[in-house]
Amino acid sequence: MTRASPRPQTLELVEKLIGFDTVSRNSNLGLIEWTRDHLKRLGVESRLSYDAARAKANLFATLGEARAPGLVLCGHTDVVPVDGQPWDSDPFKAVTRDGRIYGRGAADMKSFIACTLAAVPGLLEAPLKRPVHLAYTFDEEIGCLGAPVLLRDLEAAGIRPGGCIVGEPTEMQVMIGHKGLRVYRCCVRGLETHSSLAPQGVNAIEYAARLVARVRETALELRERGPRDESFAVPFITMSTGTIRGGTASNIVPRDCEFRFDLRYPPGADPDEPVASLRRYALETLLSEMRRTSAGADVRIEMEEDAPALDTAADDPVTRLAARLSGNAKLGRVPFATDGGHFHRAGIPTIVIVPGSIEQAHKPNEWIALEQVVRCEAFLGRVKDELCAAGPGA
Repeated sequence: MTRASPRPQTLELVEKLIGFDTVSRNSNLGLIEWTRDHLKRLGVESRLSYDAARAKANLFATLGEARAPGLVLCGHTDVVPVDGQPWDSDPFKAVTRDGRIYGRGAADMKSFIACTLAAVPGLLEAPLKRPVHLAYTFDEEIGCLGAPVLLRDLEAAGIRPGGCIVGEPTEMQVMIGHKGLRVYRCCVRGLETHSSLAPQGVNAIEYAARLVARVRETALELRERGPRDESFAVPFITMSTGTIRGGTASNIVPRDCEFRFDLRYPPGADPDEPVASLRRYALETLLSEMRRTSAGADVRIEMEEDAPALDTAADDPVTRLAARLSGNAKLGRVPFATDGGHFHRAGIPTIVIVPGSIEQAHKPNEWIALEQVVRCEAFLGRVKDELCAAGPGA
């Protein structure tokens, strides 16, 4: 019979991790350094890999014989903001009531990290034939920025995992793919002047608006005539504008305008061509018009985030392992990007699976059911038994 509540040590770890405010705009070093020290007390050494400012870090630790190709349990430490959300309690203080744990990151994905940490003592005592790697990353929520830093560090150290399980909540369905994500920033530089002399200026907002409209037109063309992958709920490439800002006053022709748009593409689709088409329109049509008035006018489109697509084979040993241990043979694909795309790009077979539902993530009063945490503990226990028996893929 399934236990009604997680083990006390797991609950303590969930509460501890939720207590760290690791919204992506903040440092995650408090959580990472606490985790490093926690593991060290258990006799486990950790590798930290930092961002350029050394304000954030990934953590990587190995349990078992490091020379064998092991299995990575990967989770991200950052969470989305709570600004403007109507929470009933402090989002950074875990509250357990009515069979649920409430708090920012409860579902996405500090409960998973807590379960992996709670499993460490048992893994250390087990006769593992393949090692378990713990990988905790930064800035997954804003473009999966930490994972490539971690993977470069592992490559330099000669560490080559045999497979990876990313702990995003999937209700225990094995997810073998997701779309890639790119985020672009477009900066338009015009020429400011008094609005009564508008023809003598170059209105950056108006030219940016034409580019935004072009993003929308391109998205509609891709929907109708672009590549499709019917395994996704939205089977085509999408493009959408997310933010825009510009101008200083209604009586000044604005010099600058900036907007960001994202592009999500199925595995195998070419993400470069839609943006190349947008750049051609910006340079050949808009910029040529703008420079008739101002030689200093400019349009720049730069990629800020690149989270590659995930596309693991249905018959890959890691896929078969996860399906067997989860008891759910149905394979699927998630609509959101994960760190798994970077592991896949690095040649490490990767799947996404964990109890819980993404439907509870990113919302006010984010929660995970206690029963789901128990299921995560049980799944990790089966992973341990498998690695003791023969290792992934056996």
